[in-house]
Amino acid sequence: MALPIPGGCVRLGISRKVHVNRRLTVFATVSPPKSDGVTVDWVEATSGFFQKDTRPIMLFDGVCNLCNGGVKFVRDNDRNRRIRFEALQSEAGKNLLRRSGRAADDISSVVLVEKDRSYIKSEAVLKIMEYIDLPFPQLAFFLQFVPLFVRDFMYDNVANNRYTIFGRSESCEI
Repeated sequence: MALPIPGGCVRLGISRKVHVNRRLTVFATVSPPKSDGVTVDWVEATSGFFQKDTRPIMLFDGVCNLCNGGVKFVRDNDRNRRIRFEALQSEAGKNLLRRSGRAADDISSVVLVEKDRSYIKSEAVLKIMEYIDLPFPQLAFFLQFVPLFVRDFMYDNVANNRYTIFGRSESCEI
């Protein structure tokens, strides 16, 4: 009998070896260069978003009812207005997606863009929770101990079915 371990296998008995196939998962994509061959530095190109206002920007699917409800929830629980909002479908949203290392047409996840870093999926949700009022920062603290693959699995299941469950609107409500 052989048990798979990262990087190989361990022989425990008289059975054959079991090899582990590793699969690479892409977490972000790099925007393709412009048609004239010039590569754009999206951090530099979008630095104007943070020159006068350093608050993070929450990118959301503007036609998703769940996402619009999430934005309303964050606004209602962010009395100090520490987060700004931008639809993923807007030109600014597309540029900020590129800044975050994602394709401009990728509307699969909420993204929180800070001046020096971006967060996606469940990490974005937890980071947003840290910015809003009590008790959400404390809840985010405890949820960070749930493994990332479990949080993202749950996030992906909701995100992949959000239109079916919650519906969509014809335009961004925010």
